[in-house]
Amino acid sequence: MEKRGIELDIKVPNQTRYLSLIGRIGEDIAREIDRYSGDRETLAYQINLVLTEAMSNAIKYGNPDNREETVHILINISDNELFIRIYDYGQGFDINEIPTPDFDALEDRGRGIFLIKALMDSVQYRKQADGNMLEMIKQLH
Repeated sequence: MEKRGIELDIKVPNQTRYLSLIGRIGEDIAREIDRYSGDRETLAYQINLVLTEAMSNAIKYGNPDNREETVHILINISDNELFIRIYDYGQGFDINEIPTPDFDALEDRGRGIFLIKALMDSVQYRKQADGNMLEMIKQLH
């Protein structure tokens, strides 16, 4: 029986120079999803944004002083859902304790999580044995 769906397992160095590459991969994936009936360009923009924000947070907070560490991204596309998991090795945080950002302030703390929650259908962040995982799910209708 043929396996349905696509899985990408990506590991990149813990460096911000890879943000645009990962964003473009997300865009390309969104444009190629067969069963998505919505606006693919909007979906491509949204997936680029959530991937770059989540990866930026993993670099900034998960492995802030270790450029030799990697950021691990797992993307899985099924018939009905797009799963994105980003793994980091930092101390972690409670995603529900991040306040809504003040968009008028110069400081941008919390904006990435706010955007991710606004654009994805489900967002969870949890500790694992060897680090933390941010899981984002987008329903594909």
